[in-house]
Amino acid sequence: MSEKTSSHILIVDDDLSMRELLEFMLQREGYRISTAENGRTAVRLIEQHHYDLLLCDIRLGDITGLEVLRAAKKKDPNATVIMISAYASAETAVEAMNDGAYDYLPKPFNNDELKATIANALKLKTLDQEKRIRDDELKQTLHFGRIVGNSPPMMHIYSLIRQVAKTRTNILITGESGTGKELIAKAIHENSDRKDRPFVVINCGGIPETLMESELFGYKKGAFTGAISDRKGLFEMADKGTFFLDEIGELTPQLQVKLLRVVQERVVRAVGGVEDRPVDIRIISATNKKLEEEVLAGRFREDLFYRLNVIEIRAPALRERRGDLRLLAQHFLEKYAKEMGKPITKISSYAIDLLNKYDFPGNVRELENLIERSVAISSTNILLPDSLALSVRKRRWIEGVQGCRFDLDDVKKGVLIDEILAQIEKAYILKALESAGMNKSRAADLLGINLRSLRYRLDKLGMEGQ
Repeated sequence: MSEKTSSHILIVDDDLSMRELLEFMLQREGYRISTAENGRTAVRLIEQHHYDLLLCDIRLGDITGLEVLRAAKKKDPNATVIMISAYASAETAVEAMNDGAYDYLPKPFNNDELKATIANALKLKTLDQEKRIRDDELKQTLHFGRIVGNSPPMMHIYSLIRQVAKTRTNILITGESGTGKELIAKAIHENSDRKDRPFVVINCGGIPETLMESELFGYKKGAFTGAISDRKGLFEMADKGTFFLDEIGELTPQLQVKLLRVVQERVVRAVGGVEDRPVDIRIISATNKKLEEEVLAGRFREDLFYRLNVIEIRAPALRERRGDLRLLAQHFLEKYAKEMGKPITKISSYAIDLLNKYDFPGNVRELENLIERSVAISSTNILLPDSLALSVRKRRWIEGVQGCRFDLDDVKKGVLIDEILAQIEKAYILKALESAGMNKSRAADLLGINLRSLRYRLDKLGMEGQ
């Protein structure tokens, strides 16, 4: 089908002979044509139908063509409208263009010019639509719901979410703290048939053991001191929806037994109750522990593990998706700049370089907290390295020249401090010599020592002859 035959044009003119002329001429060009004899009829048709283009006279029998133009733009900001008039003036032309008209042609118009204007307007509309589609597709590749990232590990996660969302299969999300496990769980829920039902979250390590059972299962009046009335538990509140158990590895053995019954039989019994109540819930769990090791150590029930881990989704650490760091940083920058009312629009390339050199043991959550604090203290419209709350003393590692990296947490396992200091000393001396063009006197000055001391250090490190 050609572009012309697929384009529907509405002609709005109170002059019958002009409507008939335009209809005949444009139908011969292959367009589908509808007509309106006044402005109110045109507005009603615009509300009821979609038109690819409006050809509208300024002066109509009732309301003006400018009011028709505004009605069309109100319904669809991307509506394409060409205004025509025998009473053209600079003022009305400017007003029409300011209101979003594509063009303004005076009567009598040249037929070829009018046809060319319509063809160009429809071509531009098609290009704009294609661009919006491409932009939407690009946005979808950068974001999945509230998850940000388009690195290969994240594209794999998005694919898994699409595959499992429509099922009721139990899912276990694994990964380090701060990797966004709850966001993955929410994305599964929001892409499922349960998206309009509750999404209930509980942190298994964040509630005291004595309260956990009553929170999950509810309780009957008189079940314990303070139980003055019946109360539903979170499982019942999540009925027909999704239940997300975060940090499932922290669940006590007693509660693991009770959870196993919920998973197997889909029923719950309130504390102090005697009857079971059915629940229809989809269970998603998450943990930063290696549950297989917890099972081997006897701290987690094997039967519950296999019930929960029907499908495993592993959330990658930020260091495994370095390609997303700039995108994530910009996302958090825009979020907190808007919240704080600050005119910060971008992150400097030097600041990004600094972020790329950091390990981010706290993963995406640490990056978000860092950007939030940096936005709060920044006094410029570009986030500079000085604004980043990322100093050497706060890093888990120190990175020197020559690619030397020392993990401060290694001290827990025992280190050879003399060897580490020798590596640092050698790296700085080499960098000073390089900066000084191999002039030892100048290198000594850069290091704040005398030439004799530099030669001694070179000899000690076996570098004097180099």
